[in-house]
Amino acid sequence: MLNLKFTRRTKAVAFAHDPILAIRGETVIEVENFSNLEMSKIIAWSKSNKISFNEEKSKVMLISRRKRKEVKGIMVYLPNKHLEQVTTMKYLGIIIDNKFKFSEHISYTAEKCTKLIHTLSKSAKVSWELKHEALKTIYKGAILPLLQYVAPVWFEAFNCDYNKLKYNRVLRLVNIRITKAFRTTLSEALCILAATTPIIIKT
Repeated sequence: MLNLKFTRRTKAVAFAHDPILAIRGETVIEVENFSNLEMSKIIAWSKSNKISFNEEKSKVMLISRRKRKEVKGIMVYLPNKHLEQVTTMKYLGIIIDNKFKFSEHISYTAEKCTKLIHTLSKSAKVSWELKHEALKTIYKGAILPLLQYVAPVWFEAFNCDYNKLKYNRVLRLVNIRITKAFRTTLSEALCILAATTPIIIKT
């Protein structure tokens, strides 16, 4: 599909069986027209190569940072089915929203890590005497990579204090498990006791 001749407004990316098309335009109508034009090329290509698409899983999302009020509905078809328009889309493990703020991705990752920590706490109770070195290894080897996954894509979202707070809550939860300290202990003190550093997202 990447060999198709798309317009200069279109960027095609395909990984395994998950292709994605990014089409830019000055107006919603323009984007809609170019989208259907590119989709017609894909449909013709799929027929000649005897390939079918899962129309139920195919979605369309309009990304715009304009503050002015305008119609944000977009009609894209594959081949005769109107594709569902969504405000968030998960692609290769990252949640993309229609404002490119990535708050949904950070919330999802923080919640996923929190559940993982609670599961670990249930499995490895204090009575098992799991040492803090082992807990730090789990944090650095499992939790932190999840939090920093594809960070260069969404690192600007971490400049928002609200998003940064979500990750700091995960770090605080880990530090409490490592130090076996009281929940009322200050976050800064927990970092010192656990010998961990605040989460920093780098490009």
